[in-house]
Amino acid sequence: MTKAQVAQAISTSVELDTPIQRGEQIIDSITLRKPSAGELRGVNLADVLQMQTDALIKLIPRLSSPSLTDKEAGRLDPADLVQCGSEIAGFLLSKRAKGEDA
Repeated sequence: MTKAQVAQAISTSVELDTPIQRGEQIIDSITLRKPSAGELRGVNLADVLQMQTDALIKLIPRLSSPSLTDKEAGRLDPADLVQCGSEIAGFLLSKRAKGEDA
């Protein structure tokens, strides 16, 4: 696996359909990174894999750059929430489940 492939497996950029306004700043994309076990504390992994809204809203601020607040995560457009949830769920799958060589 090349360094670029490793970096892509560790983080991914998400273009937001509906940008987030933070004061003068407009956030039109966020980078989500693969969580560590500690960052998953207090979140049911089955809920994350099933893309339950509460679990995603709790995780997105922990994994996003620029870091979103809880309120900003809660105000995400539903399409953006699903896109972020898909990326986060993908981080939790094993290489075998993704069909990659281990």
